[in-house]
Amino acid sequence: MPEGFVLLRDDARAALTAWQAPTDALEATRARMLDVLEAEPQCMWRHGVRTHFTASLVVLDESLEHVALTLHGKAKRWFQFGGHLEAGDASVRDAAAREGREESGLGDLLVSTDLVQVDAHALPPVFDWCREHLDLRYAAIARSGDLVMSDESDDVRWWPVDALPAGTEDSLVEAIHLARENLSART
Repeated sequence: MPEGFVLLRDDARAALTAWQAPTDALEATRARMLDVLEAEPQCMWRHGVRTHFTASLVVLDESLEHVALTLHGKAKRWFQFGGHLEAGDASVRDAAAREGREESGLGDLLVSTDLVQVDAHALPPVFDWCREHLDLRYAAIARSGDLVMSDESDDVRWWPVDALPAGTEDSLVEAIHLARENLSART
């Protein structure tokens, strides 16, 4: 396993330890993630174990009234931007920011300092090796609004936060709400 993932594991542990989960369900997920970090040394590396950590970014416009989402190429559902950690990422937050820039084309992102949500979700067989993602979610304000679709997506667009696409998962609705709270407290 590349050494960078050891540092990312320490960073994830610090982020999860510092974060105050706003609900009992999120606290249970946070506690499970800490348990996985302790039990599985390779949990930050997508090739280490089938259940591993990812980082994602909920991107809102400056008004906090629109969220940028990607229609995921494999899942065929709308999600926030995110994905696997890379050995060169300086932190989990930096991984989330990198994923946000790569998948949205937005270069000018003001990224939250702290986590806004955590999520554990099983993956269907179309994801090959990966069986479960333990997602560490951050928020960002986009200071420019021109989205560019990546090769991982079937579409990318801005959605009003009160008119999300049909079938949006409850955890994403919650993440958007928590991101708005976090970002509105900063402005």
